[in-house]
Amino acid sequence: MNPINPIILINHMEKLNIAIFVSGSGSNCENIIRYFSGSEHVSCALVVSNKPDAYALERARRLGVPTAVMPKPQLNDATVLMPLLRQYGIGFVVLAGFLPLVPDFLIEAFPRRIVNIHPSLLPKYGGKGMWGHHVHEAVKAAGETETGMTVHWVTPVCDSGEIIAQYRVALSPDDTPDDIAEKEHRLEMEYFPKVLEQLFEPLYGQS
Repeated sequence: MNPINPIILINHMEKLNIAIFVSGSGSNCENIIRYFSGSEHVSCALVVSNKPDAYALERARRLGVPTAVMPKPQLNDATVLMPLLRQYGIGFVVLAGFLPLVPDFLIEAFPRRIVNIHPSLLPKYGGKGMWGHHVHEAVKAAGETETGMTVHWVTPVCDSGEIIAQYRVALSPDDTPDDIAEKEHRLEMEYFPKVLEQLFEPLYGQS
């Protein structure tokens, strides 16, 4: 079997199985799992992290979601990663605070079925090295009057995929980078699962 071909199990009897890729604490990961808990159409079937000590893995285990650790060599090996995704019948991949670049073979195997969340209003403050607090510090240094979150399709170029949705929040001159992070994170908690739900809906009933 070709290692880059996913098995997408979606029909009127089966759920859309999603995999969430994470690197850190996993607040978005837990939020997504809880949002789709009990859904008739979507199952958070697997959480994958490149870091064995990522707290997101513990969050997932507490919620009964299987987990896997994929350090960079395994992540970039189609003969390791793709069988794992086939095992869980994954039909969609969500990057929720996942830092490594996604390998090209995964993007090819899941065309327009991999999305990422970024803590700025792309194309501002995106690209290599722009993640987490680095983004919020850059927003502060530039004197921005607003920031926000972006959900976009994943392509081989970091943070350059087509924008799916953006949500904004106003900033004040007194906001610190921590304040900016907190404001932006509230947007993620409120809107990211809703955006995902809208993306998943057209896939219901496919085979």
